[in-house]
Amino acid sequence: MSLSIGIVGLPNVGKSTLFNALTKKSVPADNYPFCTIDPSVGIVPVPDERLEVLSKISGSKKLVPAIVEFVDIAGLVKGASAGEGLGNAFLSHIRETDAIAEVVRIYENGELIHVEGTVDPLRDIEIINMELILADMQTVDKRSQTIGKDVKRGDKDAIKLQGILDVFKKAFDEGKLANSISFDQEELKLIRDLHLITMKPFLYVLNKQSGGKNLDEMADDRYQKLVSYFNDNKFKYVVVDAKIEDELKDFEGAELEEMRKELGAHDSGVDGLIKSGYDLLGLETYLTTGEMETRAWTIIKGSTAPRAAAAIHSDFETKFIRAEVVSYEDLVKCGNFAEAKSKGVLRTEGKEYIVKDGDVIEFRI
Repeated sequence: MSLSIGIVGLPNVGKSTLFNALTKKSVPADNYPFCTIDPSVGIVPVPDERLEVLSKISGSKKLVPAIVEFVDIAGLVKGASAGEGLGNAFLSHIRETDAIAEVVRIYENGELIHVEGTVDPLRDIEIINMELILADMQTVDKRSQTIGKDVKRGDKDAIKLQGILDVFKKAFDEGKLANSISFDQEELKLIRDLHLITMKPFLYVLNKQSGGKNLDEMADDRYQKLVSYFNDNKFKYVVVDAKIEDELKDFEGAELEEMRKELGAHDSGVDGLIKSGYDLLGLETYLTTGEMETRAWTIIKGSTAPRAAAAIHSDFETKFIRAEVVSYEDLVKCGNFAEAKSKGVLRTEGKEYIVKDGDVIEFRI
């Protein structure tokens, strides 16, 4: 399953530095606008401590984590929706992703240029979101024109679609994202091919800098307004120090933890970002474990057992008979599958079973 998250933001807010930290892959991160032109794509493992635990239970020879794809996209500026800067390229690249991680600076640093001249994260978000809204407004206006004849002749689907487009126009005029509107399944089918950018789920990434003047540490009014904005709109956000995480990307294990302490970074904001991005995409993980490997499999939340089995191979869905299931927690408590079976926590599930995150499964076909 290949689902991607586009990293977007104004120039010089740390997008490429964050991408480097996420992917351990070197892309330019210089201090000037439009450093990133063509989007870089990185496949990022989802942190999951359960794999190591299960591998010890099974004596697995290798571990295979779940993954999520991140895309580093060129910086956006005012007027992008009208083609300013790299606007057209930016918009085409972001349309191809499944979710948006919007990066804003929450630190002041006189040596690092801010394209707007000052640091104001809420203003930056408003600039970015308005450009995305304006791009979506153009899409909605074009569709309204193309279905005009069908509406006049009384086509029911066209009339219903026009009503939805009018709802979008009203929301856009009020500065609201398309994802702020609720639709039923029938309505979603009508608007699916619009590919509206602001229909995608958003995650806001607040980039701070160790040793810098961080707004969250200064109890700055700009930060208080930002958090109130997130809370009032129920938006998800994470705080990351992209520069430190980039510096730590080549360290592992005890050495990583030692270096993290020396640099004053107590938690891995990147791990939190990856997990939040995975959740943002509506994904969850089930696990398989054995002597050869312990692996995390990615599925859409709410998947039935046969649909989940298709993550391994499409034949597993069509030939599904049953699934042997035990929760990760129960298996760890029992220590092995034999004990889990004797205690009745290893159970048999059929085609209607909805797989849960952390289920350890063996499929029978």
